[in-house]
Amino acid sequence: MTETAKFSSSEIKGWLENETSSVLTPVHTQAQNIRDEMRTALQNENDVSKMLLDNSAKEIEKRNMRVYNRARALNKLARLFLDRMKKVNVPDQVSYDSLSKFAQETQKAFLVTDIDIKNWFPRISPFFIMDRRRFLAVHEKAKGTLATLNDFLAKEYVKTKTLEETFQIITELQTLEKQLSEIEVQKTGVRNERLPIEKEIAELELKTAALKAEGPIDQLKIVETEAEALNNELKHELRHLQKPFIKMQALALQGGGAGLTPDELNKLSQYLEKPFEALATEEAGCPLLKQILQKLARLMDEDKLKLKSDKARKAEQSVDDILKRDSLASIHKRCVDAAARKRLLLASTKLEEIKRSLSLFQGQIEQLKARKASVEAHEAVKENAHNEVFDKIRNHKKAIEKNIDNSIGKKVQIL
Repeated sequence: MTETAKFSSSEIKGWLENETSSVLTPVHTQAQNIRDEMRTALQNENDVSKMLLDNSAKEIEKRNMRVYNRARALNKLARLFLDRMKKVNVPDQVSYDSLSKFAQETQKAFLVTDIDIKNWFPRISPFFIMDRRRFLAVHEKAKGTLATLNDFLAKEYVKTKTLEETFQIITELQTLEKQLSEIEVQKTGVRNERLPIEKEIAELELKTAALKAEGPIDQLKIVETEAEALNNELKHELRHLQKPFIKMQALALQGGGAGLTPDELNKLSQYLEKPFEALATEEAGCPLLKQILQKLARLMDEDKLKLKSDKARKAEQSVDDILKRDSLASIHKRCVDAAARKRLLLASTKLEEIKRSLSLFQGQIEQLKARKASVEAHEAVKENAHNEVFDKIRNHKKAIEKNIDNSIGKKVQIL
């Protein structure tokens, strides 16, 4: 089994040059010689075209009517020949691709020139016969040189095309590796920009957490949690009064038949929406609630609320418990106490200071997160560019390895 030789991208070019110089050097030398011959042939074609241009211009100046029209036609034709040849670019650096392109451009120019010769030279006859023969001789010789070039491309140069392409791929690989190194440096720079931002965000979040854990904030959270629990407990205690309260409220709002004062109606709405706040703001003995319940009992007795018997029975039981047994006394005391502690905490100077600090920290955190998002977007662009170039490098290495194996039968690995 053939051993696989391993090379870095910087080593492979020199090794391949040594391995293929005996094949490529003669071909490149011959390609340059044929390119030079073709350049000379095109220059000769330009020179003879200028001869046609000059000689026809002289005849035009003589104003000999027998020759005049033919001279003008030849003059115009010579200008076309010159303009056409100017558009053919002779390659400075010889490669299979550049030489093939040169051959194609020249072939196209010669084909059109042949058509012009066929169409116009008979019309110029019998004048300028010597000039036309000189031009045709040069043109045919140039076509012969072009045929030699095409034959060389098809039979000899094509054999080394893959090797030549491999050198080009090696050059591209080295360029890509430089790009990859530059991108990696840029990635490191962006990452170094992101890390301090993340550290600053973490520090601010720790400060925020510490402030939230301080006395007033922590105590306020406890009180708010207690208030929410009392609110839920009160909802449960008043659950059988929910429907009657809603119907009583509707009756009061629609026709005033509930007999509620504005204060009682407001308090009723509060008991429906925020029972904790409603009970916490009641005076001792819950006078407003009891007034509402007394009027509720009257409305139920008069069947003005149209409650189902089961709901009416449960509501009446709840009303009796509150009015006669003062069943909300304990929860009322706890609500009043919780509300008082909450007001005291909210009025605390220290709490205000903490809130200002928290607001300041939060604003800084949001600004830093916006900066971080921008840096991360930039980092993602660099990461995508890195992956794209990395894939190209891998594909170039595979192409080089395959081409060398197919061209000279040697297995290599590009590290």
